Amino acid sequence: MSLITNLKIKKGEFELNVPQWEILDHGVTALCGPSGSGKTTLFRTLLGLEPDRLGEFSWVHDGIDLARLSPPERQLGVVFQNLELFPHMSCLENIEFAARARKMESKVFRDRMEHMITKLGLAGCRKTKASQLSGGEKQRVALARALIGKPRILFLDEPFSALDADLRAESRNLVQSMIESEKVPTVLITHDEQDLLSFKGKKSHILNGQIVSEIAMN
Repeated sequence: MSLITNLKIKKGEFELNVPQWEILDHGVTALCGPSGSGKTTLFRTLLGLEPDRLGEFSWVHDGIDLARLSPPERQLGVVFQNLELFPHMSCLENIEFAARARKMESKVFRDRMEHMITKLGLAGCRKTKASQLSGGEKQRVALARALIGKPRILFLDEPFSALDADLRAESRNLVQSMIESEKVPTVLITHDEQDLLSFKGKKSHILNGQIVSEIAMN
């Protein structure tokens, strides 16, 4: 179980107030809502990028309070909306960067790398610089980088918004396949209703800093 309680963040006139929110152990927990509703603030707080000044926030995952850990110690995988690949690094170097940050053993890294390369169809662009990759390839590299260290939870921030319509369906299927094979709980932030129709789990709707409804997906 992954349970968040007493999350309160005040930024000027805006206040995020989440008394309780559960991230599913299996499948996708989608967070959706209009611009300014609090999605980004909640996302950044869970990643440890937004300070919890009140110090009352708790996030218990498998018996560990992740809120008390530093961002690296939380061991979360993240695919940001703009992907944030290093353009001067190759496909492999981008993935390896994340592995080194997690201090993975060399053999474990090599085995995981080959697994990721095969599953995500990246064999043909191992040495290609990120700046020269297609949009779909960049997203697959970002996903491999997020999953290489076997994260506790995978976070996806509008992961399909930069892709054209033809690639979105293919990418959604690939992400669904990886989530299932890796057995990783996933939080998806999205504006796209089609995303919600493509994944199994639950949709949490946030409005004015509060989660106002939760319904099952599929």
